[in-house]
Amino acid sequence: MRGRLRHRFLALALGIALHSCPVGFLGYKGETPFRQCSQSRRVVLRASFDQQRAAKQELLDAVKDFKRELSKSGGDLSIDFGVKGGELDKKDRAPKNLAAAGVFRAVSGDLGDAADRVLELADLLARYTPNKEPLKHFGTSLGSECALHGAWSLLFTTAADATFTKNSTRGAAKVCNVVDAVAGTVTNCIDFEETSALESLRVRLTARPASPRRLDLAFRYIRARVKSFFGIPLGGRRLTLTLPVPGPFLTRVLSFFTRKPPPQPYFDLLYLDDTLRVHRTGQGNLFIQEITKPPPFV
Repeated sequence: MRGRLRHRFLALALGIALHSCPVGFLGYKGETPFRQCSQSRRVVLRASFDQQRAAKQELLDAVKDFKRELSKSGGDLSIDFGVKGGELDKKDRAPKNLAAAGVFRAVSGDLGDAADRVLELADLLARYTPNKEPLKHFGTSLGSECALHGAWSLLFTTAADATFTKNSTRGAAKVCNVVDAVAGTVTNCIDFEETSALESLRVRLTARPASPRRLDLAFRYIRARVKSFFGIPLGGRRLTLTLPVPGPFLTRVLSFFTRKPPPQPYFDLLYLDDTLRVHRTGQGNLFIQEITKPPPFV
């Protein structure tokens, strides 16, 4: 009696084991459960990749639409130095957000709608970022393997301080950002058109990851290459001026007297792949950039 019960128990246990095993030990017609799972995962991954590609293309198309609308309105926003010129916010002296301040919509309703569309699609694309740890290896000897490492040219921004136009004293310029993830530095590169006395600006910052997606920044110096000095042409030569920015001690002193905590500059990476980068700064300004070749004099 006990022997028959033991045999039945063993048979039941073996049956449960065979039916609960994800692969199965017994052959049967059709795909194994393991293969079915693999096929299902491939379908999900393919669908996710297709959604990512579609969302990315839609954002790039929206940026083109924005530029077309800007061209219709005259091609340039009037942004100049300081608070008076619309570069800085009146309250906190931070770079003005052109979208939040209504600058795009003030030019035309269509331009405002086009800018809003870019912002909406940028947030949508962030859901499909392929890099969950975009700052991995940043600031290490393996920094060249970091997804952020390289030069990035500007496609779109809401930041007034990164917007350069012909109808301003700052003049038109090409803007890019060079990330050296080995050295742990970020350099903002601004190259002005030929008509400007100022040939280029290089703003050097050091950086360190604060989280898998956030990069804290510290301004170090500004390097300016000029073609004339106090209105005097240099005869084809170039003069390079290096200007330090306030260090930590001076920042703390200013903070003490203004009774305001020193702001920590940073940006959060929303999306990053081999060719496209989307990030938002601590002031809420959005940047969309594409991979490019490094400019001279980084």
